[in-house]
Amino acid sequence: MLWSFLIALGLVLSVAGGAFLYVWNGLRPTAPSGTPVRVTIDKGMRAQKVAEVLQASGLIRDAKLFSGWLKLKGEGARFQAGVYELTPGMTREEIVDKLNHGDIVAAATFRFTIPEGFTVQQIADRLAQAGQAKKDAFLQAAANPAVWSGSVWAAQIPQDAKLRFPLEGYLFPETYEMRSGSSEADIINRMLAELDKKLNQLPEDWQTTMQERGLTLHQLLTIASLVEREVVIDDERPIVASVIENRLNKKMPLQIDATIQYLLGKQKEKLTQEDLKVDSPYNTYLHAGLPPGPIASPSLKSIEAALYPDKTDYYYYVTKKDGTNGHLFAVTYKQHQRNIQLSNRNVKK
Repeated sequence: MLWSFLIALGLVLSVAGGAFLYVWNGLRPTAPSGTPVRVTIDKGMRAQKVAEVLQASGLIRDAKLFSGWLKLKGEGARFQAGVYELTPGMTREEIVDKLNHGDIVAAATFRFTIPEGFTVQQIADRLAQAGQAKKDAFLQAAANPAVWSGSVWAAQIPQDAKLRFPLEGYLFPETYEMRSGSSEADIINRMLAELDKKLNQLPEDWQTTMQERGLTLHQLLTIASLVEREVVIDDERPIVASVIENRLNKKMPLQIDATIQYLLGKQKEKLTQEDLKVDSPYNTYLHAGLPPGPIASPSLKSIEAALYPDKTDYYYYVTKKDGTNGHLFAVTYKQHQRNIQLSNRNVKK
């Protein structure tokens, strides 16, 4: 009986020892290596799947044992998605700590700046020249409402065949940083999201004010874009916005040169009489009221000026042409003619 007991005890100890060695070996760090390994943890990935990814990458020895250890320690629920850089030889505690804290590899990014007053065409050109987007793909995405998910306001853009670019005026001018490899649609949606963000920075009554004035956001951005392309000095933005409002209320053609520049598709130092006769819904010399849509991406200051114009009796303005970028404003056409003469004299000085 003694011999039987000793034999049984020996077998139990052997099995226990073997199990201990198996677990110890399966949970100990892998062979150290100076070469980091990148692993990707997807959002919602379960702990067992994470363990399998780690084993396949040579970072742990046994996925089942590692998964069991995680369950025993109450770990795995706080793992964060992302790309990690881990090194063979790390302890399981070190690996878990990185995954819990989201110590991911910083993604490669690129930056680009879109100036205020840029058109969709100019935005596409700038991104293409910088190698950050393909021009044709960008313009196609900008014309495809199915890919616009970045803005709640973009869904309200009117379906008007007269619009040259539906998203004109909606791609907010700003400096952006985006992940390398972002698609043209990604870039557009980031810029649309920035528009919504900036609109939320307006005074709390902005939507009420817009409705009381009988304006849609599309019309508001159209007015803001006219202000943006006509004005350089911030203090003059609400004044020019008042001129636009006064002329609209009186059913007068806006006669804004910037709309002619837009329909021509190029910047001209001086417009000709023939330019002013080009048949286009954007020609505010031929057609009263607002053009079909914005002619550029307005700044927040221009949007605010369009929303809250000054109260003036002005119907006319002309650039001073004295190097200040300012304007001369007039109530009557006769006053306007005198201002034009003064402006011309400034050119000759």
